[in-house]
Amino acid sequence: MWRAYREEHPDPAELTGRLALFATVTACQALLPDLLAPFRAAHPQVRLDLRTGDAAAALARLDEGEVDVAVAGIPARLPEPLVSRTVAVTELVLVTALDRPDPDLEGPYVLPHRGLVREAADRWFRTRGTTPHVACEPDGHEGLLTLVALGCGTGVVPRLVLDNSAVRERLRVLTATPSPEPFPIGLCVRRTDLRRPLVAALWSLTAP
Repeated sequence: MWRAYREEHPDPAELTGRLALFATVTACQALLPDLLAPFRAAHPQVRLDLRTGDAAAALARLDEGEVDVAVAGIPARLPEPLVSRTVAVTELVLVTALDRPDPDLEGPYVLPHRGLVREAADRWFRTRGTTPHVACEPDGHEGLLTLVALGCGTGVVPRLVLDNSAVRERLRVLTATPSPEPFPIGLCVRRTDLRRPLVAALWSLTAP
């Protein structure tokens, strides 16, 4: 009982307990080391429970209470129970296999099956007045780049994903006019959880 009480009412100088976080593999590699370093240094006794998966599922897992914090793309309208703080902005780029002959923007395309990148890609196609021929619709951005590298089509991904991909040397970026809109990435939590010491501590230490 004492341990449970201390987890709910800790001394700010000695926070303990478990904090569940969700992020994609790319976010784990590119963003979390710097993002979590101040929190880890200030509260070394807190156990970080890190879970990875499809970017499109991040906010749903947070909203359903599976995790306490998610690092995810921020939609134009965030669901009411959630709040976010932008931690990075990345452009969306169109990529194709390096050895693909005469690539252009006519497709075929490899697009995420769902999620904010797919929505941004669909908006971009509408601005061009085109309907894409979609060859593949993988769940994850990392898998998408593998299919693009194999010559399945042109992909639309955040540059952050491309820059951290193991297959980036087999890909090239295509020039697109207009360019797809930039893609903000944020630290997202449930508004009510900002009263919880662990979540509040992480939130305060990631202030811009």
